[in-house]
Amino acid sequence: MSTLHWQKSSFSGDGNGCVHLAADDGSIKLVESDDPDVILTTTPEKLHAFILGVKAGEFDHFTV
Repeated sequence: MSTLHWQKSSFSGDGNGCVHLAADDGSIKLVESDDPDVILTTTPEKLHAFILGVKAGEFDHFTV
């Protein structure tokens, strides 16, 4: 596996609990800074659909 170039959103600031993304041979890797040993893998298309769903409020009912 190639060395991953992790990127963090500029909206995250300097705090903990940030999600980092890296592209890897056609897939997208995600890791949270609080638990860096757990790496999730998805496709660009699925990540795009998830982001559109978040922006559209499809997951708002999960909030407390």
